[in-house]
Amino acid sequence: MLAEGLSCLHDDNVQIHNNFVQVLSNIMDQQNQMEQLKKSTEETSQLLNAIQLNNNILQTEIETMKQASLNASSLFSNDGMYIWKITNVAEKMASAIGDRQTSIYSPPFYSSSTGYKMCIRLYLNGDGQARNTHISLFFVLMRGDYDAILAWPFQYKISFCLYDQTGAQRHMIDSFRPDIKSNSFQRPRSDMNIASGLPKFLPLSIIRQDNNPYVREDCMFIKCIVDFASIPKMCIPTVVNLNPGLPLFMQQNAIQAEIQKQRMTALAGADAIDSSKKTDELKVNKSD
Repeated sequence: MLAEGLSCLHDDNVQIHNNFVQVLSNIMDQQNQMEQLKKSTEETSQLLNAIQLNNNILQTEIETMKQASLNASSLFSNDGMYIWKITNVAEKMASAIGDRQTSIYSPPFYSSSTGYKMCIRLYLNGDGQARNTHISLFFVLMRGDYDAILAWPFQYKISFCLYDQTGAQRHMIDSFRPDIKSNSFQRPRSDMNIASGLPKFLPLSIIRQDNNPYVREDCMFIKCIVDFASIPKMCIPTVVNLNPGLPLFMQQNAIQAEIQKQRMTALAGADAIDSSKKTDELKVNKSD
């Protein structure tokens, strides 16, 4: 009986050993599978990181190309007038309110192919004392390739127009004349001068109204007019309302025609006043 018991114990021990070997083999297989899975996960993670890096590079290149395209398109604006299309207004307004990006710049534009280089700076939530109450709009002189032969200080009147997009032509227009003693209008010594302009261009209460005419489809349009031709104040609405789709020479002809019309009207008015004065003088002389 003892021998039989020992034989059974031996058989059980052999069976346990075999089971242990089998379990150990399974554990080794699972460890190998885990190592392979870990290696595969690391490779996948590296691949995802590489894809994300490539995506970031592509996104940066797209933004660079988009900005280059905007800058290239602005090169065609070399008459001192520029219409700036501002997209994603709600997002940019939120960034301004949250102090993430308080101001944005337009692409540069020019007074001529060899002239002044300029841009617009916009504070959608206001700047300085106008913060949280008005949109602030500023003019910026930039360093250009031909500054050495241009006349300084810059002394031309600047007008801004925020377009009414409903067709009612209730545009918001305001102007200012440069302070020629200010550093903002001297020859630029860095990439751009200090911005100068209209801190209280438009009350924010107007922009925040539902269905306001100045922001449509999350876009707004701002026109900058640098007055190199001494455009009379009464002609500014005509300049703003010109169809931007017309060729440049047609726009210039229309502006000159309106200026001439205003001058003729003014002369006619002056002649009428002189004639009235002479008539009054004759009446006085006759009565004497």
